Amino acid sequence: MESILSYIYYGNISFKKKENLLQLMEISIYFKLNLLKEIIQKKIPNSINYSNFFQFFFQNRNLNSNEIEIKCFELINQNFSQIQNNENLFNLTQEEIIKFIQFKQEKKEIFQFDFFQFLNNWIGKRNERLTRKKYENKMNAKQRLFHSFFSLFDKDSISTQVFSQLKQFNIFFPKSFLIDLQNTDRAENEQMKIEIKDKNREIERMKPFFDQYHSEKIKKNFPKFSDSRIIKDIEYVKKLQEWINDNKFISKMKKGFSAKRDGFDSQNWHKAVDWKGKTLIIIKTKDNFIFGGFTQVGFNGNTNQFINDSNAFIFSLRNDKGDRIPAKFTIKQSRERDSIYSNLSYGPTFGAGWDFGLDSNLQPGYSNFGNSYNLPNGITQGTNEANSYLAGSYNKWVVDELESYFI
Repeated sequence: MESILSYIYYGNISFKKKENLLQLMEISIYFKLNLLKEIIQKKIPNSINYSNFFQFFFQNRNLNSNEIEIKCFELINQNFSQIQNNENLFNLTQEEIIKFIQFKQEKKEIFQFDFFQFLNNWIGKRNERLTRKKYENKMNAKQRLFHSFFSLFDKDSISTQVFSQLKQFNIFFPKSFLIDLQNTDRAENEQMKIEIKDKNREIERMKPFFDQYHSEKIKKNFPKFSDSRIIKDIEYVKKLQEWINDNKFISKMKKGFSAKRDGFDSQNWHKAVDWKGKTLIIIKTKDNFIFGGFTQVGFNGNTNQFINDSNAFIFSLRNDKGDRIPAKFTIKQSRERDSIYSNLSYGPTFGAGWDFGLDSNLQPGYSNFGNSYNLPNGITQGTNEANSYLAGSYNKWVVDELESYFI
């Protein structure tokens, strides 16, 4: 108020503290001191810097100054990679994020992947209130928010490289946006389709020879897998042998359960595997994903409890998305108590949440991968990429065959 009175009576004003500028602006508006308001408006943009732009941005919500907003957007844009995890950034409203997207597009800038990571995390924080609701409702709310943002993007503002990284968010893209991006180079796409078709034709032609080769190798070196309806590749067998690292188990194990042979029923499965100790679970889906888990402790019937097994692990043998190679995923040290779950009403279940599990009729399957088991590098728990990693989706995959091995 001293500064305001000095201005009213003597016609001059001091700007000693930059942070007081917005307060002076509010007072000048309240008392209708238009000349002072113009002076402060010209002064403010030069006073905004990296250390205070969030403060100015949030205070400007009451003033609605376009000059202040643009200056703050410029600083956010320049320093985005350093502040993308700053809590202040997550306090932006949906309308403010939309304005920022429009600001960048007016500048003809390319959006980097870190901005889409921020969008995903911002939506996740906003949807925390849905954590107790059904997963589908949560995902639908998330999808609607992504659609509202992606309807703003121009295809030229996202590079081909960044778009390739965005495949983990495919479920959230509006169809019109995907079509627009995927048709940017029709000639290249058509040529790619021809090459893929030729490659698939050659693979189909050679398939009987490959199958015979692998079958003979498995029968000779790993006879315990010779009658498996799932394991048809000698390389998969070698991976399982390497991961289990127990030659005695591999040499003496037997296929104690087959869903196609013994029925798609969790109680039948428990009758076969309970109290057997070390147990290998292998699942093949209708979409040809092959994955499973191994436990040193094993399942123990209708205990309705999680079982601690520090040596348990989940594995993925076949996953055609992105040419992913076979991989093993160990239990998180903090979640060892949730390694496996034993209950007559459920089929094989690994991890709390579940990382993967089957209902009473061994259908359908669920996969909330990353809850108790370590995810591959670069994949975040709760994302579509994590939930679809093992079986292609969170809950829309169907078991074609389930095999269980034990001594």
